[in-house]
This record gives sequence, C-alpha cells and structure tokens, in this order.
Amino acid sequence: MLGEINGVSRRDVLKATGSSVAALSATGLAAAKPDDTVEVNVGFASERGRKAALDAADETVREFPFDAVTIQAPKKAVEALDENPNVRYVEENGRMEALAETLPWGVDRVDAEVAHRNGDTGAGADVAIIDTGIDSDHPDLRANLGAGYAATGCSTWYGDCRYDWDDDNGHGTHCAGIAGAIRGNDEGVVGVAPDVTLHAVKVLDSNGGGSYSDIADGIQWTADQGYDVGSLSLGGSASSTVRDAVEYATDRGVTLVAAAGNDGPCSDCVGYPAAYDEVIAVSATNESDDLASFSSTGPEVELAAPGADIYSTYTDGGYDTLSGTSMACPHVSGAAGLLRANGYGPGDTRSRLQNTAEDIGLGSNEQGYGLLDVAAALGYDSSDN
Repeated sequence: MLGEINGVSRRDVLKATGSSVAALSATGLAAAKPDDTVEVNVGFASERGRKAALDAADETVREFPFDAVTIQAPKKAVEALDENPNVRYVEENGRMEALAETLPWGVDRVDAEVAHRNGDTGAGADVAIIDTGIDSDHPDLRANLGAGYAATGCSTWYGDCRYDWDDDNGHGTHCAGIAGAIRGNDEGVVGVAPDVTLHAVKVLDSNGGGSYSDIADGIQWTADQGYDVGSLSLGGSASSTVRDAVEYATDRGVTLVAAAGNDGPCSDCVGYPAAYDEVIAVSATNESDDLASFSSTGPEVELAAPGADIYSTYTDGGYDTLSGTSMACPHVSGAAGLLRANGYGPGDTRSRLQNTAEDIGLGSNEQGYGLLDVAAALGYDSSDN
C-alpha cells in the first residue's frame, strides 16, 4: 500500500511534483517519446496491478518474489501504469555503481598503489603515530589499530574519548590515514601502507601541543614495544630530553620519521626532532612537484613527499583536507612500514628510501635525495604516474 505523509498519500505527493515518471531524470525515461520502448520497474499493490503491468509489457524482463516486476513497454503505457491505483510505483530501471575509495593524490604520486597491486601492503609492520592520538572508531582505521598509549590524556571537552589515547584534535587521525588507512572497504581513502598495524601514541593535547617530556615518553614507549616505525608530525626547538629519546629509540631499531616544519619560505629552518641525525626529515611538495610554500628547508632534509591539500581521515569518523609537512611525514612513515614488513632493517630501510627517491629538480636543501618513490623502493616499476 502507498504510504501517507500527514494524511496525504505518496501517490498524491508524486502527482503534485509531476508524477513519479515525470520526475525521472531528463536524460532517461522522461526524455523518451511516447512510442519509445523504455525499461521500468513496477511495484504493484494487488493482483490487478500485477496483471496491468504484465499486460502493458512488450517484454517481461524479471518477475520478483515480492510485489514488483521489471518490464519493457512503450512510454505511453508506462505513464498509464503510473496512474493506475493498483500500482504502487513506476521507476526507471536505473543503475547503481560500485562504491569506491578515494586514492589521494599523494598516495598516487609516490606510487604506493603500484606496491598494493603487487601485494605489498605492510602486513606485519608496526607504525606508531606519535601525535594527538587516533580516532579509535574511525571506519578507515579501526581494523588496523593496535595498542595505544597516552603520555597526555584525551579531553572529553574536545573529543569522543573511548580511550585515553583517542584523538581530541584531528591531526593524529589525519596522519594515521595517510600512513595506513585500510584498503578495500569501499569508502573513504587508502593509505600508503593499508595493512600496517597503527599504534596511537598520544603526546599532544587537544590544542595540538605537548611538552618535551610527553614527547620523549611517547618515543621511549614506541621503542620499548619493539615497533618498526615512529611517525612524528610535530616539531619545535631543540630539546636534550627529546634527543635522548630519539637516540634510545634508534638504538632499539625504530625508524624515526619527522616533519621538517612549516616555517617556509626559508633556507635553513628545519625544526626538531627532524633536524636530528637519527631522524628522516621530510619536506612537503604540491601537486605540481614544487616545494610547498610553507615547507621548511635545510641541509637536514632527507626526502620530500606530498604535503599540500592532502585528503585523509579525521575525527568523528570523517575526512578533511589539510596541508603541512605533517602530511608529508606519514607518507614516508607508511613507506618505511612497507619496507620493514619486507624484512628490511632500520639502516637498510633508510638507505633504500634515499637511493630510490625521484629527483624532481628541487634544491638539495628542499628535496634531499628526492621525492619519495614507494614502488621503486620495493623494486617495482615506478613509471606509473
């Protein structure tokens, strides 16, 4: 039976808008001439409606076990069916499409999708996102989440804090998606290493800031768990405590990657911890392979990666576009996770990323060894651009 809205039948509503047939798209049934054959689905309310639909059909395409049929019939016959009180609806037999993930331009530019097609997705590697936390219930991340740690706790004033390490800012969740958003769930985005295990190490508060002590604690915790990669999309002035933690983690086999900073344009302004020798410092590029205007540069820059207008996961199960060397860093962290999953040690991982980087014509203090090339690092043809 037709549903009613405030005592008005759905059929009356449809008629008020020009009937269900007339409301169809102008490029489909509505554009057909009266004698043109069209394909429609007809829902009927009684046996009389069913018979009317079948009688109108030039061809019966499908009869369902519920009260509907798919028929081919002249448009004028279809319009008559739409006026039949025994017919619940008439709709053009339109199409639906497979839902798809978005391949962010940065993941595409570094040819991570080439690695995915060859089965390299990072399974078995552990990547710690040392940041504001990770949204523990994000549909693109929760399947990949491992352990979490909070050097500073999640604030219920700003976030949905299921765990102390949940994200009350958004920054960490965005970085996590770039590094390892899952693949094949028909929604959202895909990360550089979609099968790595992501670990939320919350060292920054809801305002995006954290003390040297909290950051050092998070780096130390990452090392004590034996994780492969620590991703540090944060920075500031030099700290002896953070430096000690960096050395501690490096001695225990952690590949540390950090954002160069957003102080550009400048010639020698890489922040810490990126500027420490033990850390891979990452500058940011845009879609034209130019240095992003905000990117810090300096002799410490080791690699460049996409960092402008990057679409990725965000808090509350959402997505957002952000820019910064913070976005460039997890591209490299994800790539390091792919290499560690393939058995490369920390030293070999670093040299492999250096030796396979693509020279995009920037200065050495802007791109270091070049733009990250995930496919080449894993031994695949990176000509797919």
